[in-house]
Amino acid sequence: MKATDLLSTLPDSWQTVPIKTVCSYTVSNVDKHSLEDEMPVRLCNYTDVYKNDRVSPDLELMSATATEDEIDKFHLEAGDVVITKDSESWDDIGIPAYVEATADDFVCGYHLAFMRPNGYLLDGRFLFRCVQSRPVALQLELEATGVTRYGLPKGAIGNALIPLPSLETQRLIADYLDRETARIDALVAEKEKMLALLEEKRAALISRAVTRGLDPTAPLKPSGLDWLGDIPAHWEVLRLKFLVKGIDQGSSPQCYSYPAEVGQWGVLKTGCVNGGLFRENENKALPSHIDPCVVSEVQEDDVLMSRASGSADLIGSVAHVSAKPAARLLLSDKIYRLRLRPEKALPSYFVYALGADYVRHQIKAVISGAEGLANNIAKGDILEFSIVTPPVGEQFETALRLATEVSKSKSLGELLSESIAKLKERRATLITAAVTGQIPVEEMVL
Repeated sequence: MKATDLLSTLPDSWQTVPIKTVCSYTVSNVDKHSLEDEMPVRLCNYTDVYKNDRVSPDLELMSATATEDEIDKFHLEAGDVVITKDSESWDDIGIPAYVEATADDFVCGYHLAFMRPNGYLLDGRFLFRCVQSRPVALQLELEATGVTRYGLPKGAIGNALIPLPSLETQRLIADYLDRETARIDALVAEKEKMLALLEEKRAALISRAVTRGLDPTAPLKPSGLDWLGDIPAHWEVLRLKFLVKGIDQGSSPQCYSYPAEVGQWGVLKTGCVNGGLFRENENKALPSHIDPCVVSEVQEDDVLMSRASGSADLIGSVAHVSAKPAARLLLSDKIYRLRLRPEKALPSYFVYALGADYVRHQIKAVISGAEGLANNIAKGDILEFSIVTPPVGEQFETALRLATEVSKSKSLGELLSESIAKLKERRATLITAAVTGQIPVEEMVL
């Protein structure tokens, strides 16, 4: 089915029109640099639009500079709709945000485009909901071009078709969707809060198990580290360099944007270790003309750690490869492999130990210590981490107990996540139904 087929059953009094007939639209080229001969501006960036339904100068915006011509051309006004124009993923193209308020220095940034409705024909809030709807979003997604990075041509924005009822009906629909989506968003926020509390409880359980053990009656001794406190008397605090035989690192050749299939070669993405779970589908297929570095192939029982990330909170994330991956996966330059000494450290235990709060404390202290690069961690720093180390037999017992408790917690978390996903799906369905006339107008009136 074509994207435009989804607009074929509109009410008789509605029209279907190209955006360019009811809007002006502009693609921004204002970058994040600050130059002395330019004027200061507050920049609405990609993440501001991607993470928010509504944008305004009240957000914590980036400070940058722009020329007078750029400010005049790319100034955002109340009622505009900003969309993401470029992305690493085609389904992140065309994500909209409604501009609620303006200021003289409020400017649209690079990788974005914005539309300014003709106020006599089109309400900005209705346009915003149209772009959120599946029929319009799909048109924009399908027009995105690229292989490893996608971009939306300017002309595709203007040619995208939208439904157009009367201005009065547009405003009624926009009011209705503002109310209904707010209710759904409140439910989502409550469940996300419950999910966060569950994750906090799970983290506390793991941290206690790997610093105090399973026996609450075990005698304790000072760890020798003020920020760690007491540990079981028969445990040791060792530098990680005494627990590993080495740390491996791969490389990151230019790959396809999709994951490798069974038996094919792929290069791991940093997301493969997020959340303490190994996600083998988080990889990019290696082109056949590039020879794989076989020594970097991921094996069963490997312990992997992220070296770099756009988020400091994800650096040092660790996961255990509990089974051989279906694809032949390679370490990237952003993923380390810790080769543990089997007589000292079990992989199944150390993924818990290395994710504990006291280790995160050490990771955060050295994140920007690698050659002055932010959001990066060096091998030398990792090797100096202090690790609370029980005997191997106790590691095995603790890993088994934690696996059971963490599995229960994650099952509950999955139920919450599933509920959140259903609410978001309901929200998206509601928006599409409203802007395509599937909900009778009389049902929208308060």
